[in-house]
Amino acid sequence: MAESQKIVTVNRKAYHDYHIEDTVEAGLVLTGTEIKSIRGGRVNLKDSYASPKDGELWLVNAHIAQYPGGNRYNHEPTRPRKLLLHQREIDDLRGEVERKGYTLVPLKLYLKKGIAKVELSLARGKKQYDKREAIAQRDDQRQMQRALKESSKGGKR
Repeated sequence: MAESQKIVTVNRKAYHDYHIEDTVEAGLVLTGTEIKSIRGGRVNLKDSYASPKDGELWLVNAHIAQYPGGNRYNHEPTRPRKLLLHQREIDDLRGEVERKGYTLVPLKLYLKKGIAKVELSLARGKKQYDKREAIAQRDDQRQMQRALKESSKGGKR
């Protein structure tokens, strides 16, 4: 990794609830207290999504905790935040969302050269049986790894 990048938070629920199709990096319009809270790691993307509105893209329901030293100039934790993308990218994403039924879900928020960025994904919701299948596959993988580990221990004795 040539660029300095510090991952602040990852939306693990998105990987569980959605099939991830494509990703794009977007900047965020933030206030001073918001960036200080982000640098402190006080962010939650669990129920957030991106929504096109008036030719712009907005991050909705992302929780950035209030900065403790922010006094009366503090921000509202779940306010909509404008995402920074080229107009062509916004139009492409809006088209995918409106025509094909995708959802724009933030996967992770990170600092890249000191600037907050969010990784958005075009995602399609998983059905309940898809989620159960993914959990079963993960459990099977764990059992196989344990069995391999135990068999390698038994051979060394």
